[in-house]
Amino acid sequence: MDTPLSTIAVVGLGTMGTGIADVLARAGREVIGIDISDTAAARAVAALEASTARAVARERITEEERQDVLARFRTFSDLHAAAEADLVIEVVPESYEAKQEVFRALDGIVRPDAILATGTNALSVTRLAADSAHPERVLGLHFFAPVQAMKLVEVVSSVLTDPRAVDAVTRLAQDLGKEPVAVGDRAGFIADGLLFGYLNQAAAMYEAKYASREDIDAAMKLGCGLPMGPLALLDLIGVDTARTVLEAMYSASHDRLHAPAPILKQLSEAGLTGRKAGRGFYTYAAPGSAEVVRDALTPLTSAEAGTGREIRSVGVAGSGTMASGIAEVFAKAGYAVVLAARSQEKADTAKARIAKSLARSVDKGRMTGEARDATLALITPAGTLDAFADVDLALEAVAEDLEIKQELFARLDKICKPGAVLATTTSSLPVVACARATSRPQDVIGMHFFNPAPAMKLVEIVRTVLTGDDVHATVREVTTKIRKHPVDCGDRAGFIVNALLFPYLNNAIKMVQEHYATLDDIDAAMKLGGGYPMGPFELLDVVGLDVSLAIEQVLHREFRDPGLAPAPLLEHLVAAGCLGRKTGRGFREYARR
Repeated sequence: MDTPLSTIAVVGLGTMGTGIADVLARAGREVIGIDISDTAAARAVAALEASTARAVARERITEEERQDVLARFRTFSDLHAAAEADLVIEVVPESYEAKQEVFRALDGIVRPDAILATGTNALSVTRLAADSAHPERVLGLHFFAPVQAMKLVEVVSSVLTDPRAVDAVTRLAQDLGKEPVAVGDRAGFIADGLLFGYLNQAAAMYEAKYASREDIDAAMKLGCGLPMGPLALLDLIGVDTARTVLEAMYSASHDRLHAPAPILKQLSEAGLTGRKAGRGFYTYAAPGSAEVVRDALTPLTSAEAGTGREIRSVGVAGSGTMASGIAEVFAKAGYAVVLAARSQEKADTAKARIAKSLARSVDKGRMTGEARDATLALITPAGTLDAFADVDLALEAVAEDLEIKQELFARLDKICKPGAVLATTTSSLPVVACARATSRPQDVIGMHFFNPAPAMKLVEIVRTVLTGDDVHATVREVTTKIRKHPVDCGDRAGFIVNALLFPYLNNAIKMVQEHYATLDDIDAAMKLGGGYPMGPFELLDVVGLDVSLAIEQVLHREFRDPGLAPAPLLEHLVAAGCLGRKTGRGFREYARR
């Protein structure tokens, strides 16, 4: 185990195995590819030929170097080809029976000092090791797809694993240019342990017809900066694979958040397993294609959906960051905006904040001085809501307190002209409760902007059971005109983004609370393995632990799921006044400004 890992066998030449072989061969290792399917082996060779040809075309390697890489990759159909390997990585289908069969056979083939690694992302490494004649040399080596691009490798130890084996594969991962993270043996490990619960909740949300697949995916990409939406990602991973991972996670945790959504079983058993089958949550141009094509579930375009009321002027109630950001967005789009606060002084201060924001845009060359002046001229600050008498759309962005919002809507009901649309920017409160405070609940809707409003493209359009069709059409049209992306959702806690994001954050806290992994390892795993722009603890400290706790509590009250109960560690930090960056300490400590 102390010898360099120079010759490596990869058993299973599917997408993942081929990617691992590619990375190893490019890093100078002798690679033995083994698959019972000659077709799979031929595809693996063709894939390596194609990827190295692209590298030559981009001048990353020379043709001579390419030929050396290709010469280092040999394929076989018999496990005995692994006899001289220093390390064997199995990447066969996620089944204990299939993997155990490989490991038992390898026991009688490989050298006593060879290391055996499983590429599982869900099954117990300990269980696989226990069936081996030499359990001390068995560990997990979990790469992420696409292997060539993703930096994370989870190195999984069982209680039986020899530390020397862990050290050897950790050094290998580093030599490959990867970021190895050491984790214990539990279903899903770090990245998939957090990722698949989130994917499962998204599938359940879609199955409940709460939101369309397109809106769920757009919401998570635009609202969280994720590289892919959850349903598109499930199609890429394979619906059947996701179901297998979740089954393993649920059998270990018994957490309802991990119980596979029934739609995953329905799609799997129908053979609609995602991109590889040409159809999963979406329909693709052909099996294996990434091109999504229209089908019966593709939503209508805005033009096909019809138009609503004419909006020329907008009233924004509030004087905080969100209110001024929303006012800036509407004014930039050419709407006359009345910005009303509790006093003229507060309203003037809010407009001054917008002026500073626009000045920064001019300094960065994003807009001209003339455009800035024209935008500011469209904004009228007012110290009273009475200034909303003639607006076509009145939108509140005041404190996240239901009584305050209901009182404000009751006033808007009396002030605003008939036919005006009344909107709330709440992120967690019931929109219908605001609507019932008026005599015209059909005119009330939610428009949940994301902070900072000028930069974030997403707006969740929250329709209550009382909202009129024309009001819904109006707000979708307006959202498009202000250059934002509207997604439709119903009036329930968390809407789309927070309902999917915060259980994931809560589960990350539980991992730390249970001493399974460190803050740094979890943040690194989700950035490097999931493509997240921020790790969960970085994000929690930015959002604010008090805000996060409040959202978790709302979700728990709404859905009554024990798995949604806020992690005690989060509650303890909030009680101690450790609220994140704004207080200088949250999950991490920050320099005081």
